[in-house]
Amino acid sequence: MSNAIILNFKTYEEATGDNALKLAKICDEVAGKTGANIIVVPQVSDIYRISNAIKIPVYAQHIDNIKYGSNTGHVLAESVKSSGAKGSLINHSENRLKLADIEVNVRKLKELKMTSIICTNNVNTTKSVAVLNPDFVAIEPPELIGSGISVSQAQPEIISGSVDVVRKINPEVKVLCGAGITTGEDVKKAIELGTCGVLLASGVIKAKDPRAVLMDLINGLE
Repeated sequence: MSNAIILNFKTYEEATGDNALKLAKICDEVAGKTGANIIVVPQVSDIYRISNAIKIPVYAQHIDNIKYGSNTGHVLAESVKSSGAKGSLINHSENRLKLADIEVNVRKLKELKMTSIICTNNVNTTKSVAVLNPDFVAIEPPELIGSGISVSQAQPEIISGSVDVVRKINPEVKVLCGAGITTGEDVKKAIELGTCGVLLASGVIKAKDPRAVLMDLINGLE
């Protein structure tokens, strides 16, 4: 897969319901015009409608370590797949999981032929989850999430260190950069540090002109 921009909608009002569909369509239009690899990650309740309205991939924000059955309020991997999701985040800093659950979720996504993105907060955690062979790890120091201060600029050693440990464990696992990404320059720096793209949210979601921000971010992918 080419370098990617993965946009986490979280539960922002600007990315909920009709607003989520509008934003997803903007991402789809920009991807279509530029050829950029953009992936959207809406709330579970919006996956079905969005996946039927756009061409770019849609991922889930979370899945639980459950099977079909009595699991009220949990998120079933098979359900998000049937709704149109092609992959899922795992262990985002806003929804941490135990290592055993992370392992099962990665395996489940592989069985379903879906993409797994494990979020991590430091080099040691990245090393621990790389052995689980996810498709991606996304390094995001929690203190920088939503700060507007890019981890690729403020703490580049975390990115380069994560890339190094992952390559030693399994070169097939790709590394994404998250936390504080807001500009094309942030993306460019992340790519230079060895990542294959970025995972971000508020930099686009909260922007007055999401389309313009996306175009700037795409410039950094080149």
